[in-house]
Amino acid sequence: MKAGLLFDSTACIGCEACAAACKEKNDLPGPVEKKLTAYTWTTVEHRAGIHVRRLCFHCETPTCVSVCPVGAFRKDPQGPVVYDAGRCIGCRYCIMACPFDVPKYQWDRAIPIVQKCTMCADLVAVGKEPACASVCPTGATMFGDRDQLVREARSRLAAFPKRYVPRIYGLDEVGGTSVLMLSSVPLAKAGLRQIDRREPIPMLTWRVLSRIPDLALAGGALLYGICWITNRRMHVQELLAQDSKQHIEP
Repeated sequence: MKAGLLFDSTACIGCEACAAACKEKNDLPGPVEKKLTAYTWTTVEHRAGIHVRRLCFHCETPTCVSVCPVGAFRKDPQGPVVYDAGRCIGCRYCIMACPFDVPKYQWDRAIPIVQKCTMCADLVAVGKEPACASVCPTGATMFGDRDQLVREARSRLAAFPKRYVPRIYGLDEVGGTSVLMLSSVPLAKAGLRQIDRREPIPMLTWRVLSRIPDLALAGGALLYGICWITNRRMHVQELLAQDSKQHIEP
């Protein structure tokens, strides 16, 4: 099973139990903040008359994983994108690369690390649901197999077309994510980033890198050709000079 979360904004009452449970589960200090930080991995924003969760989307092909030079990030086969602080060198490439602006840095620490939602990977690994889903009193956050959650989301859109914007956020964005969202207001008003790209962002880099061997061969062949032509011209000029010299000498 590839795990995922489905958040339905029409069912959320803004109680923030999910955020409190995340704090408790991960032993994060301080109160729940109104935005994502290194110490608040999920929060609930109040926008356009609805409540919207903020958390890591756990991309199917994560950009943070592709840019990390030391392998501190990895995509777990079960769905979560997890982070190994012991490997992190603090380059913050993940922060710059994330299309959803999720990873946050501990700016207040002498030896800081990056922090973000892990989808409670340790619980998922043993067949349990993440802390946020387990405490949701209305079922606004649902945990399960991603394919089944997609079917559930489509079923809700078909059954209640006037209740929702006809789109499953996270279904196709940047290649798809393990966290899916349904909204009753336009996505921009819900504060969800408008990402038109359907292809995973790391594929852009791969397409460039995959061309390097071809470019190197072509460049080498071109340089070799230029060198051969130059040497050939010099050789011809030398022969012409010698021939001219022989005709001049008595």
